Amino acid sequence: MTPAPDDELRELLRLTLTSGIGPATYRALLERFGTAKRILRASSSELKQVPGVGPVLADRIVASRTEVDPETELLLCQKHNVQIVQRTQPEYPSLLHDIHDTPPLLYVRGTLEPSDQFAIALVGSRRCTPYGLRVCEKLSRSLGRAGLTVVSGLARGIDAAAHRGAMKGGGRTLAVVANGLEEIYPPEHAELADQIAGSGAILTEMPMRQKPLAGLFPQRNRLIAGLCLGVVVIEAAPRSGSLLTAQHALEQNREVFAVPGPVDSLSSRGCHQLIRDGAKLVSSVEDILEELAPQIRGRLPRTDQVPTGPQAPAPVTAESPTAARSLSEQELSILGQLDDLPRPADDLIGRTGLTASQVMATLSVLEMRRLIRRMPGNQFVRV
Repeated sequence: MTPAPDDELRELLRLTLTSGIGPATYRALLERFGTAKRILRASSSELKQVPGVGPVLADRIVASRTEVDPETELLLCQKHNVQIVQRTQPEYPSLLHDIHDTPPLLYVRGTLEPSDQFAIALVGSRRCTPYGLRVCEKLSRSLGRAGLTVVSGLARGIDAAAHRGAMKGGGRTLAVVANGLEEIYPPEHAELADQIAGSGAILTEMPMRQKPLAGLFPQRNRLIAGLCLGVVVIEAAPRSGSLLTAQHALEQNREVFAVPGPVDSLSSRGCHQLIRDGAKLVSSVEDILEELAPQIRGRLPRTDQVPTGPQAPAPVTAESPTAARSLSEQELSILGQLDDLPRPADDLIGRTGLTASQVMATLSVLEMRRLIRRMPGNQFVRV
């Protein structure tokens, strides 16, 4: 008999709450036994046959059948409006399936949406400069307006500016934390966390009562990179967690971007190092959008998959009040040059006076928002 979803979750929690079982060990156990239920039914000798499971951990797993109480964890989740999303559920972020050590579950306060697959991380120093804050908020606000979800770590400095900028741009934002969601860290970001939960989600792989230990932040950083198409580093010292996030991004085959700064600023040395090593230099949001355009287009739904009929959503057009408020002058300028006759990109460059990179990046944003359609020969029409 197949256990009910609640039973499956309880069994999974018994394992994830057992000290010594991380994503890699759980994956090895799952490959050997198939389900959490079978893992918990295995004998100590059977468990020790799994790579990475020694006598101590095998005994802990056996003891977890009676000593680990998943009900307390579930009650804490209920108290703090946290849902647990398992890797097997459709709500689980699709991009996380691509990373090596995928968490078996996530604790989520807020909502995860399919559109979050179009995400970009903005990370940087806690001890940032006014320059870094200004650049971060400008980029995140523009990315939010473009329809991309902004991901960061809820830390002081650049992280907080990234979340705030995305919300100011009317976009979604995800905060990935290294602690449990019973308490917010840092505590002064409790109000910001409430705002983020209303415009996206706060998420973690850590149990509800887990404290923010230093060793957990590198583990958190791999999730920030894994949730995104790319990572933008804004101010980072030569040895910083932000550079580790960029390293995770490279290992996960994500794009890496860096914002240059003053040559005599310690806060910019990490970014300059990334640029020297091949990261994409970012001077405006167009640099990010232009680089990500092929990935964004590849993940957009085809027009023949859009629902039709009385249940279909109303089409979004530039004349819609909501769209008109959210379009920039640059977007409106290009949109105003298009109609139902295909027009080449080169023609738009000449008509608008914008640079080629500005036009191509803006066209990608308008296409992503389904306000225009790309035709053969790099031509565009208005929808």
